[in-house]
Amino acid sequence: MSFDHSTYLSPFTWRYGSDQMRHIWSDKNKRLLWRKLWVALAKAQQQAGLVTAEQVADLEAHQEQIDIERAHALEAELHHDLMAEVHTYAEQCAIGGGIIHLGATSMDIEDNADALRLRESCTYITEHLHSILATLAEKIEQYRNTVCMAFTHLQPAEPTTIGYRLAFYAQDLLDAFEELKNLSQQIKGKGLKGAVGTSASYSQLLYGTSISARQLEELFMQQIGLEAYEVASQTYPRSQDWRILNALASVAMTAYKLAFDVRILQTPLIGEWGEPFGRRQVGSSAMPFKRNPILAENIDSLARYVAALPRIMWDNAAHSLLERTLDDSGNRRSVLPEAFLATDEILGKLSRILNNLRIDEHAISRNVAIYGVFAATERLLMEAVRRGGNRQTLHEVIRQHSLAAWEALRNGEDNPLAHTLAQDTTLKTLMSSEDIYVLLDATVYVGDAPERASNIVNKIQNTLKK
Repeated sequence: MSFDHSTYLSPFTWRYGSDQMRHIWSDKNKRLLWRKLWVALAKAQQQAGLVTAEQVADLEAHQEQIDIERAHALEAELHHDLMAEVHTYAEQCAIGGGIIHLGATSMDIEDNADALRLRESCTYITEHLHSILATLAEKIEQYRNTVCMAFTHLQPAEPTTIGYRLAFYAQDLLDAFEELKNLSQQIKGKGLKGAVGTSASYSQLLYGTSISARQLEELFMQQIGLEAYEVASQTYPRSQDWRILNALASVAMTAYKLAFDVRILQTPLIGEWGEPFGRRQVGSSAMPFKRNPILAENIDSLARYVAALPRIMWDNAAHSLLERTLDDSGNRRSVLPEAFLATDEILGKLSRILNNLRIDEHAISRNVAIYGVFAATERLLMEAVRRGGNRQTLHEVIRQHSLAAWEALRNGEDNPLAHTLAQDTTLKTLMSSEDIYVLLDATVYVGDAPERASNIVNKIQNTLKK
C-alpha cells in the first residue's frame, strides 16, 4: 500500500504531533514490537526445553526484516492482521518459523505491545511537560511582582501579579505531570495468559517440564521489562487505557485554560499578553491587519478532542463483556495514537507560546491605572472598618461613588473615583483625604501573591529534580 495527498490522510499523519510520536504508533513499530515479543516468548520456551537455540537464533536474525507489503497481502486472504504477520515472519525463518506464537493468543502479543507503546508515549509526554514546567517556573519568578488586573466574570476585579496567574496554570500542570508519570510507571501488560486468561494452553504445553505457566510468564515479562497483571481475561483490563487517557485529558484541560486566557488577554481592548506572531505570518485572508491567536485557538480545538476520548475508553472497559468482546479493537487503533498525538501537538504549541509570550507592560499599567482604583476600594473599606466605621454603611457609600465613576468612564471621562472618595464626608470622619489616596493605590494590594508564586516555583524545581 502507498498513500499520497490524493487520498484522505489523517491530520495526525503529517500536520499534528511529532515524528517521534508518530513512530511509536506506526504500523512498522507495532510489528517490530510483535516480533520482539515472539522472540522473548521463544527464549522463555527455550529455557523450558520446548524450542532449540537454533530456532531462537533464526527468529532473532530476521526480527527486524519487516515486510509490510507481504503482510498486507496475506491479511487480505486471512482477514487477521496478527496472523498475517506470523506467516510473514515464518516465511523468513526456515528454522524457527514453525514455533512462532507457540501457545499464545493474539492478545498475548498485541496487548503487551500496546502496553509498551503506552509507556513510551507517556514518557515522551512527561518529558515535554518537564520542559514546559521549567519554562513556567522561569516566567513565574520573572513576573512574580509584576502587578496586573485580575478578572472575575470577565470583569476587572482586583490586582494580582502575572507570576501568580502563571502559577495557577503551573500548579495544575504539575499535578498532571506527576499523575501521568506515576501512571506510566504502573503500566502493566497482559502477560502470557492465553485465550481467556487461564494460561491453560501454556500449562498444557509445559506439561512434564520443570517450568510452570507462571514461571514462563515471568521469564517473558522480565525480557520485555514489564510487569504483568495478576488477573486478565483475553485482554489486559481496559480500565488502564481509560486511566491514561484521563491523565492526558487533564493535561489538555490546563493547556486549554491557559490558551483561552491568552486569547482573552490578547484582545486589543485588554492587550496585555500575546502569542508570538511571525514576521511573514498572515492573520486573515480578508483583513490584513489581523493578529489572530492561532496557536492558542488550535490548542483549544485539539484539547476539546482529547477531552472527548476518555469516554470511548470508558465504554471499552465497561462493555468488555465476560472474558472479552472485539468491539474495542477498531476504535483503539485510532483513539490511542490520536490521544497522544493531539496532546503532543498541544504541548508543542503551548511551549511556543510560553517561550515567546509577549507581555505588554504598558497595557498592564494602563489597565491598572483605569481599573485598579475600583479594586482598591476593598482595601479602603477594610481600613475604614478597622478604624471604627460601619461595614454596611461604608459599603453603600463606596458603591454609590463607584457606580458614578463607571458612568463617567462610559462617557469617556477620566476616572473620578479617587477624588470623590477622598472628599466623602463619611469617610473623612475616619481618615484624612491623604490616607484615602494612599489606600486607593492598587499596585501594592496583591497580598501574599508573590510569595505563593515563588512557593510554586520551588515545588516545580524540587519535583523536576526527582
